Amino acid sequence: MEAFECVSRSKSSTAKLEQAVRQENLRDLLSVLAIGLAFPSIDTLFGRYRFEVIARGELWRTYEELFREGVLAEGNAAVAIPGPNWEIPEFMIDKRYEE
Repeated sequence: MEAFECVSRSKSSTAKLEQAVRQENLRDLLSVLAIGLAFPSIDTLFGRYRFEVIARGELWRTYEELFREGVLAEGNAAVAIPGPNWEIPEFMIDKRYEE
């Protein structure tokens, strides 16, 4: 939730976060959530609301791709920072999940 709020600069409810996890493109969502959340927390979130991406191995594969492509970069501890190729996803620009 904090990562989502940090990038969106607005408060979001758990229901809005759940809605985003269920509806948004995995790459776009990971590019936001990884800035502020360690992978185990992201895994838990997807395990709760969108397990199929974990079961297919898509969550981890996409997370690794974002680092290889420079969308995400190594940050402090286990939390990523925006990489040189990071762009604000459309759903954040549109403010789809603001309260």
